[in-house]
Amino acid sequence: MKFVSFPECSLDYQDYTPCTDPKRWRKYGMHRLTFMERHCPAVFERKECLVPPPEGCKPPIRWPKSRDECWYRNVPYDWINEEKSNQNWLRKQGEKFLFPGGGTMFPKGVSAYVDLMQDLIPGMKDGTVRTAIDTGCGVASWGGNLLDHWILTVSLAPRDNHEAQVQFALERGIPAILGIISTQWLPFPSNSFDMAYCSRCLIPWTEFGGLYLLEINRILQPGGFWVLSGPPVNYQNRWRGWNTTVQEQKSDYDRLQKLSHLNKISNSSCYNCLAKPDAYPPKCDDSLELDSAWYTPLHPCVVVPDPKLKNISLKSIPKWPERLHVAPERMSEIQGGSASAFKHDDSKWKVRAKHYKKVLPALGTDKIRNVMDMNTVYGGFAATLIDDPLWVMNVVLSYSANTLAIKHLC
Repeated sequence: MKFVSFPECSLDYQDYTPCTDPKRWRKYGMHRLTFMERHCPAVFERKECLVPPPEGCKPPIRWPKSRDECWYRNVPYDWINEEKSNQNWLRKQGEKFLFPGGGTMFPKGVSAYVDLMQDLIPGMKDGTVRTAIDTGCGVASWGGNLLDHWILTVSLAPRDNHEAQVQFALERGIPAILGIISTQWLPFPSNSFDMAYCSRCLIPWTEFGGLYLLEINRILQPGGFWVLSGPPVNYQNRWRGWNTTVQEQKSDYDRLQKLSHLNKISNSSCYNCLAKPDAYPPKCDDSLELDSAWYTPLHPCVVVPDPKLKNISLKSIPKWPERLHVAPERMSEIQGGSASAFKHDDSKWKVRAKHYKKVLPALGTDKIRNVMDMNTVYGGFAATLIDDPLWVMNVVLSYSANTLAIKHLC
């Protein structure tokens, strides 16, 4: 065995994210925030050194306490405390950051807010909704709270000029990734999530022909929910052009709720009108690989449920936790995929996980919270550990069979 040693990077690389590096942003355009998308350096530009932890870094606070507090030295970013403390997102207290669960949309706390959502969407209570994506997560308090309701949320936010806010989410033990809806598809297959959520996330949903909303439609499960939370956009600036009075608009405004949702149509026949030559947006062309998750440009088209798949809508698949061990209908789309292959993968990983826990006793305890399966197939490793106090980020290699859709449905 040959050992390879790497030098330690300088402290300047403490927050180094190679493919979303602010030092390289000037190379890319400002249009639609393209510069914030994933742009990996060429091979000759890559750093071969070990990124150091922050000075004074401590072992993370263990789950579930970590959801409410983390060590300041592990994410030493004063700027976000200065800018967001008035919104009750987080608060620096001594050596820790505290996360009160507040925010501009959570004046009574995130728990009360989620209770309101559940009244609006009962499927959040009974296991119908299992997977969600927050497209502007801040410090991920919404996704963190949903874990109490057995809803697993991917919190998404871009890298900013200073540091990545998703670092707070990961330090808290909440699933999160760097990302932005800009010019490319998000790195998820079609029909991935039961719910998509946006709270005052400043995404211009109606611009560019509705491209961003069409992307949400692509990754949303048939029968799934898109939830938009926030006050009416530009209300104070626009009412004068509505041929109405201040009193009438105030009355309408008082009746408005700050939370609304749309339900993605699951009946494929409802999309027939999109086949007309002048329809906009049109149906997506059959030549498009709708599950492509890597550097695919946004397309101005609607993803239509495959009529050959009869049980892919949210109401048709088993509720959580039963769905964890039931082979999704989309298994038939994968080469070599079948219900028996899915079951075999489940059984195989139960045996392997027992061995892993013997070799690494900390696995399955509160010492390990964030886990990455760097070469998953059907997500069997994550499924086996479902009752442990951890979450697993499943990664499918870009040059292997694309089985991501199976994991998002489980």
